[in-house]
Formats: sequence, structure tokens, C-alpha cells
Amino acid sequence: MSANVTLQDVKRVAELARLELTPEETRSMLHDLNAILDHVAQLNELDTSSVAPLAQISELEGAGGEGSLRKDAVRPSLDRVVVMAEAPETDQVFFKVPKVIER
Repeated sequence: MSANVTLQDVKRVAELARLELTPEETRSMLHDLNAILDHVAQLNELDTSSVAPLAQISELEGAGGEGSLRKDAVRPSLDRVVVMAEAPETDQVFFKVPKVIER
């Protein structure tokens, strides 16, 4: 099975991601995305019926498990006055950033 990404698909995703791709980059992206999908199709053909599903790598035996994660403890955060003094634009409570979505 081979799912193919079209040139229109690449252009649409680039538009949604607000990427300006040159024609060479568009062709390269088309090739790369199709190669990724072909690889995933190959992986889907593997028999994984004897492999136990897991949600986190830490669930694997010998991977450290819960003991490998840091304790969830309250720690002091950065001083707001110091952080806001370093920000390019702020209202002294929040960082001000430019609007990104203009549709």
C-alpha cells in the first residue's frame, strides 16, 4: 500500500503552516513526505501481534520505570519582576506578543 501526497497537498499544508516554499522546496517536500509514508506502509506490514502495547517508554522492563522520573515537588519559580524586566514588551503581568492569526 502506498499513499501518495500530491503537489496540491504540499501546497495546502504549507499554506496552513504559513510556510513560503520555493518550487524546489515544494518538490523536495513532496518527495520526502511520500518517502515517509512509504516507510510507514512498510512498518505497517510487520507482525506486531506478539509485542505488548505501551504508552510510555518508561513502561519497558529495565527502562527505569517510575523511579527514573523526578519527584513532582513544588519548587520556587522565577521572580516575576526580574523576568518581566528582561521581556521586550510586557504589561508587568503577561508577556505581550504579536498577533499571529489574521484570517
